[in-house]
Amino acid sequence: MNALPTPPADRTLPLNNRQVADCLDEVAALLEAQGANAFRVRAYRAGGQTLRGLDREAQAILAAEGLAGLLRLPGIGESLARSIDRLVRTGRLGLLQRLRGHSGPEHLFLTLPGIGPELANRIHERLGVESLPELAAAASAGRLTQVPGLGPKRVQAIRESLAARLRRQPIPEETVPRPAGEEPPVAELLDVDREYREKAAAGLLRRIAPQRLNPTGAAWLPVLHTQRGERHYTALYSNTARAHDLGTTRDWVVIYRDDHDGHGQWTVITSRYGALRDHRIVRGREAECAEFYSSLLPARTAGQGPSVPQSVRT
Repeated sequence: MNALPTPPADRTLPLNNRQVADCLDEVAALLEAQGANAFRVRAYRAGGQTLRGLDREAQAILAAEGLAGLLRLPGIGESLARSIDRLVRTGRLGLLQRLRGHSGPEHLFLTLPGIGPELANRIHERLGVESLPELAAAASAGRLTQVPGLGPKRVQAIRESLAARLRRQPIPEETVPRPAGEEPPVAELLDVDREYREKAAAGLLRRIAPQRLNPTGAAWLPVLHTQRGERHYTALYSNTARAHDLGTTRDWVVIYRDDHDGHGQWTVITSRYGALRDHRIVRGREAECAEFYSSLLPARTAGQGPSVPQSVRT
């Protein structure tokens, strides 16, 4: 199992403005190289320029004024402000990890209390979960007790942290209110999945070299940056140990959302069982997927699974 990367030793927390700006510049460069929306590229690049021109450290602004202080800076929107906050405090940014090609579900689990690299890998291997919502579902079903090293107190701490993390974060009073947090409809996620797989099959996407589970260093992983309205999505095939073990690295598609209205991660797979067999589904939202497919075409015979056009199947 590949070791999970740690923050560079020369990065003492909190990061200073130059270090954060360097990260934002790298995000902009990688987004541009991977064909992302030009406006999004400019936003990260402008954020780096703003930080380099400040006469105060972002850490001092956050300590005195919170996110609202960053939002008063030129060119800093809410998504960028939250990214700067994470970089200052932790030295990490999930988006940057994904763009570099070495993000996996284990990195998400490391953000929970009491979970180190070995335990994060163990959770992923034992439970097969890929995202925080899937981990929360496993916790609710009592499956965390199956993972060696997770005692009752640690399980309870993880459950409480997940409950807090999966709720919307409070919005600073000075910011413009956002719409109530809602999961993107499965129809939208399935459409992103369709766009990704079609473009990947046609060779239309930039490919990156994953930094994990890729001993040859080959640039094999297609990456898609796309939008649905104001929502920004990044889609990649799953490059996890479980996907490699099961031979599903060209089937499982992981979709990330990262924009001013929300963040999230979902895994779309081909169902192998039941009424949705051979259909693309959002893991953990099977009931919604069944409703979606049934709304396209009614079942041909009572009791049969949904009959849908080939374009939304495997």
